[in-house]
Amino acid sequence: MKKVFIINAHQPYPFAEGQLNRTLIDRATEHLAAKGYEIQYTGMTDDYDVDREIEKHMWADVIIVQTPVNWMGVPWSFKKYMDEIYTAGMDGRFCAGDGRSREDTSKQYGTGGTLTGTKYMLSLTFNAPKQAFNDPDQVFFAGGSVDDLFQPMHLNFKFFDMSPLPTFVCHDVMKNPDVENDFIRFEAHLNEIFPKVAAEATV
Repeated sequence: MKKVFIINAHQPYPFAEGQLNRTLIDRATEHLAAKGYEIQYTGMTDDYDVDREIEKHMWADVIIVQTPVNWMGVPWSFKKYMDEIYTAGMDGRFCAGDGRSREDTSKQYGTGGTLTGTKYMLSLTFNAPKQAFNDPDQVFFAGGSVDDLFQPMHLNFKFFDMSPLPTFVCHDVMKNPDVENDFIRFEAHLNEIFPKVAAEATV
């Protein structure tokens, strides 16, 4: 893994300007660049080009999606981005249809992905506290995990035959933020996933 594409999925709102997500991206960029990784970036407020975004996905070894959790999912602007970029990529660049074949009925739905070997990481910022998850006594998520909640996003990437890296989460960021500890945990998370890139031998 040497090439990382970072997507800032934040949609600015008056009550959430995106500073935490932006800072996490800045820290990831600085951290990974210092280890020898090449970085590309797109934000939802950028004037992006569909084919260029497809190229970034195909270029990357790892895609990091940095996003707040809005109404139990990603912001509308990132959903629009996915509708545009991922639909266009169904021409064979991301997947060859849905994987099924009239000639071979044994082929299953969702097996047509062409981004085999590409990994992805979700980095999420939540208002929900950590204790709201993985506990059957909590009435709202009823024992479900963060990754259970984000199963649709995981399936989107699985549709392209991408592989998940462990999800990172900042919890309770509005009512009980612990930003400095979040930054420490984030750096440890990156260290665990991204080794230093070995220098290429010269002849």
